[in-house]
This record gives sequence, structure tokens and C-alpha cells, in this order.
Amino acid sequence: MSEQPGEGTSTGLPQQDERHLDLLSTFHYVAAGLTAALSCLVLPHLVIGFLMLTQDLNGLAEEIPAIFPFVFILIPGAMFIAAWVLAGLMVATALKLKRRESHTFCLVVAGVECMMMPYGTVLGIFTIIVLSRDSVTRLFDARRVPPASPGSGAE
Repeated sequence: MSEQPGEGTSTGLPQQDERHLDLLSTFHYVAAGLTAALSCLVLPHLVIGFLMLTQDLNGLAEEIPAIFPFVFILIPGAMFIAAWVLAGLMVATALKLKRRESHTFCLVVAGVECMMMPYGTVLGIFTIIVLSRDSVTRLFDARRVPPASPGSGAE
């Protein structure tokens, strides 16, 4: 019997799965950098909000509703923080994919990435597809260290 293309690593797991996980790890780093960079697009809105709050802006302070500066601060601020948190989660996922650790964590982050149109959706779906394979699940399980039993003396 001949081996199928992409199979035959020393652990018996498909070599193609290893390659897909490595590619996904790299793409997660790229997507994290892109997410962090694009989050900076809201910074001018934050500056405008702070200026409306602290400056007179040529006598327009009386015409601007009092809530308006806070809207310009709170919404972009929340978007900025959320994007940086997501970028951090994407970097953590890239590390975990490379190390073949935390299968569930990677799946959850991939699901969250699906909300980020268009590149996050594509990356999230491909990550979910790859991580849903039984051979990939076994690859992650092979890396899991069994917990020490209470009587083993490892304390």
C-alpha cells in the first residue's frame, strides 16, 4: 500500500494538518497586526471628542449638545480597546496554534474573528474548519500533559 500525499510524519499524523496549522498561525499574526493598525483609524475621533470637551472651538460650545463630545470619546475609545484586545487574542491564538495547545481557546477566538469582515471572517472560518478535523484534534491532544495523580508525589 502506498502512502497518501501529505501523510507520513514521525507521529503518524497527516503532514498536511501540520502545514495548515503553521499557515494559520502565520495568518493570525498578520491579522493581529492589521487589526491593531486599523484600530488607529478611530484616534482622530478621540482627539475631536477631547477638543470638543476642552476647547471653545470658535464659540461652537453652546451649539453642541453636552452629550456629543462624550459620544466622540466613548464609542471610538471602546472600539480602539476592543480591537487591541482582539489583536492580543489573535497573537495568543497564533502562539497556541504553533505550539498545538488550547484547542478550545483557538476555536473560540476563531468564532470571534468571524465578526471581523472580511479578513477575520475568512481566517475564522478556515481556522474552525482545520481545527474541526479529528486528526488535528488528536494532534492537540498529543501535546496535552496528563495531570499528576494525587498519590504520585508530584507536589
